[in-house]
Amino acid sequence: MFIIPEDFARFIIEIFGEEGRAWLDRLPTILAACEERWNLTIGAPVGNLSFNYVAPAVLADGTEVMMKTGLTDEFPSQPQALGHFDGHGMVQLLAYDEPNAAMLLERLKPGTSLRAVEDDEMAIEAAADVMRKIWRPLPQKHYPFPTICDWSESFARLRKLYDGGTGPFPPAMFDKAERLYAELSASMAEPVLLHGDLHQDNILSAEREPWLAVDPKGVIGEPVFETGALLRNFWPDILSLPDPKSLMARRIDQLSAALGFDRERIYDWAFSQAVLSALWGFEDTGKLENEGLYFVELLDALTLRCP
Repeated sequence: MFIIPEDFARFIIEIFGEEGRAWLDRLPTILAACEERWNLTIGAPVGNLSFNYVAPAVLADGTEVMMKTGLTDEFPSQPQALGHFDGHGMVQLLAYDEPNAAMLLERLKPGTSLRAVEDDEMAIEAAADVMRKIWRPLPQKHYPFPTICDWSESFARLRKLYDGGTGPFPPAMFDKAERLYAELSASMAEPVLLHGDLHQDNILSAEREPWLAVDPKGVIGEPVFETGALLRNFWPDILSLPDPKSLMARRIDQLSAALGFDRERIYDWAFSQAVLSALWGFEDTGKLENEGLYFVELLDALTLRCP
């Protein structure tokens, strides 16, 4: 018997509708096929399931691994991205079952999230070190990963939906993000394959390296783009701080010094991505969530701090 949490099932149906319901019906069969194919035993899933089913497993020889399967567009792009990163600053892909969209992954131990590090300067330093390791040139022939320019199509979709307007988004906020994203995309440095969602919960403690990234989106763009997800996390953690603006400004300064990026470019990408992230949430749920708006407003208040 495989454990499929009720809240996970509800979330999948909410996001994917009947397609999600059908996938949940198939999930026990998919898991059984993985056990047979890889000669392993799958345990109870991790406690923070969202879009994918992730569970620890044990191979016949006692090796501890992780198994991941899902219905999202992470398949097959994520296995392809993991193959490119080949364990450099990233969890290692051990096997991939394409028909069942299932991956067998290196088990990271102790596997503590970077979010648990209370000293934010130490956490940002660790994240910057991971970034330096994962950015590697793409070979001439490679999987057709999306580009960060492809991701910007959400701005145009919302314009079309609202006859050129911005719907629930404040026009000044949306216009600024749309403009910045276009300007930055047109003036990019040499692109590499990025993680695409490298925030603190996607960096885990490990034995092979102090910290390794997990769950790459696999998107092509300039390296400075990668800093955006790190800056806009986490809510509501930052709400408890006495001066969130100072924290955000310090993070920008620290990333600029550690990675050699222009601090204004870090800021501009962070702001435009924060709006894009809120836009994706709106596309998924039809709601403009407070979490997304919080980081947009926080970054907008820093404009004068990043001259």
